[in-house]
Amino acid sequence: MATVFEKIIAGEIPSVKLWEDSECIAILDISPVNKGHALVISKKCYPTFTDAPLETLSHMMAIARRIDAKQREVLGADGTNIMINNSPASGQEVPHLHIHVIPRYSGDGKTPVFSKEAYSGDEAKEYGEKLHL
Repeated sequence: MATVFEKIIAGEIPSVKLWEDSECIAILDISPVNKGHALVISKKCYPTFTDAPLETLSHMMAIARRIDAKQREVLGADGTNIMINNSPASGQEVPHLHIHVIPRYSGDGKTPVFSKEAYSGDEAKEYGEKLHL
């Protein structure tokens, strides 16, 4: 079954396109955090960030960077959130690689809030050893 993004890429679902090339498409999100919220979507359906080749990720980030610049220039955004939700546990709703580029404004009150934890004792060292590359 095709994802909603595959249907958008195929032209079966209308969208407002900001960019399109052989690797990806960029569209306005239909449920934006702030107006101008864009999605950079890979044309090939990679279910997650970790499934995509580095070349694809690099290209998509270059497009996200251009959208960021345009949001700042034209919309007067003070900043942006560049986000990839990777797997359902992180909030990914569509199993198709996409990058959110969300224009942000000082005082807009829409900052994602994560509850923070503290390491105790030697936990930070233990996690560091486990995650060391």
